[in-house]
Amino acid sequence: MSLENCFRILAKYYPSFLLGIRTTLIVSLSGTLIGLVIGLLVGGFRAVRLDKTAPKETRYLKNAIDISLKIYIEFFRGTPMMVQAVFIYYMVYTNIVHWDKMIAAVVVISINTGAYMSEIIRSGIQSVDPGQNEAARSLGMSSMQTMMDVILPQAIRNAFPAICNEFIVNIKDSSVLMIISITELMFQSNSVAGTTYRFTETYFVTAMIYLLMTSMSSFLFHHIELRMNHTKTSFPQSDTNFYSMKIAKEKTQ
Repeated sequence: MSLENCFRILAKYYPSFLLGIRTTLIVSLSGTLIGLVIGLLVGGFRAVRLDKTAPKETRYLKNAIDISLKIYIEFFRGTPMMVQAVFIYYMVYTNIVHWDKMIAAVVVISINTGAYMSEIIRSGIQSVDPGQNEAARSLGMSSMQTMMDVILPQAIRNAFPAICNEFIVNIKDSSVLMIISITELMFQSNSVAGTTYRFTETYFVTAMIYLLMTSMSSFLFHHIELRMNHTKTSFPQSDTNFYSMKIAKEKTQ
């Protein structure tokens, strides 16, 4: 492998690589956001526990939906995304409607990500102190209000690193969507490699592009996480220290 050939390939075929990067980011970001919405709905529903005072019909319906959601999660977590892409795309394309490949790619990643996100959100909800729920209910808040205003914001904050990790995983896993001819980065790389017959150099360039995208995403999400976890006070830092010292002095007197 020659680094000089790598630079030549990048310089000559950079429009193809840029198109692949654009498609990869669009599919990955859209799929992750929609998957997060699916995860919030599925994970939130599964985390709700009905008490014994609820009607039997409601409890039976809840159990039936829980079983269906569990099957959905296990199926999409237990099968490869490439198989899911082929199955979903050609099943709909053949039996229902001739849909766009880009839409199919977003749907596949969204459904797949939703299965993982639902478990991430459910774990985030379970990590919230049960006393938060009890305190909210004691203030007269309904179960829905408690979940939306108290539990979910804390659950998302706790699960934020795992949510960001799913986006990074989707950037890499989107490469399997070339099986349905999506013009993402791996598809473009195959085209360049087939044109130049420089397979090693082309895939090295592709690997570096993937590494750059995931590294930049990790850096951005780490910065956001630090901002989310930053403790804010109602006073400037100097004032806070002044008041803390004043209180401590009063206690010693």
